[in-house]
Amino acid sequence: MTEPLIELKGVSISFDSNKVLDNVDLTIYRGEALGIIGPSGTGKSTILRVIAGLIAPDSGEIYVQGVRREGLIEDARDLVGIGMVFQQAALFDSLTVEENVGFSLYQYSKLRRSRIRELVNEKLEMVGLSGIGDRYPAELSGGMRKRVSFARAIMSNPDNPKDTPEVLLYDEPTAGLDPIASTVIEDLIRQLQCTQGVCSTYAIVTHQHSTIRRTADQVVFLYQGKVQWQGTVSEIDTTDHPLIRQFISGSVSGPIHVVG
Repeated sequence: MTEPLIELKGVSISFDSNKVLDNVDLTIYRGEALGIIGPSGTGKSTILRVIAGLIAPDSGEIYVQGVRREGLIEDARDLVGIGMVFQQAALFDSLTVEENVGFSLYQYSKLRRSRIRELVNEKLEMVGLSGIGDRYPAELSGGMRKRVSFARAIMSNPDNPKDTPEVLLYDEPTAGLDPIASTVIEDLIRQLQCTQGVCSTYAIVTHQHSTIRRTADQVVFLYQGKVQWQGTVSEIDTTDHPLIRQFISGSVSGPIHVVG
């Protein structure tokens, strides 16, 4: 992991008077599984949206494979495809699973509908959901909806190979799921990383201990808008950093301010 794919340098962003990110430096290397952890409301999801190009920072620089990004993702194509899985799956309730997964191709490609259906079925098979293309999101369990959102995030246009996502961003992918469903999702995240040509690099925001330990190799701890600690997953258990010790133990006593 020697080649940086994504670099944030001195990134700051505020919403009204609330400074969410404060001069953040963050690097994601090719082939890396990066966990972003920390208390609620400390800017973790905001970092993912900045990386994805969905929001622009107030200050700082963003580099994708060494090239500085100007503006949002819609303003210029990145050199590396970036996909995002949102916390609540963010599926269109009025569309079928097939239409959700193939949405970008139906909207923006010139592929035949039959070809798009083939590609959708391939992606659904990759996430273990063959044969459900005609169902609607309301007919699926929470874990199945998450997997459908994975299939949509890894969809690519064979006519434009550069659109294939190499970096995938997961925002709380196991939130609200029972332990068994969480394990299925955690295993799928690792399986997709090992699938040739699909999302070999990812960053994941999570609060769940099992998800941190089963899906991340490197971890950064975000608090008060700053990266306060970073290290390997195994170092979480050995560091004496007071923020990590309090966060992992769930203690209400320590340097992390407990609201209410």
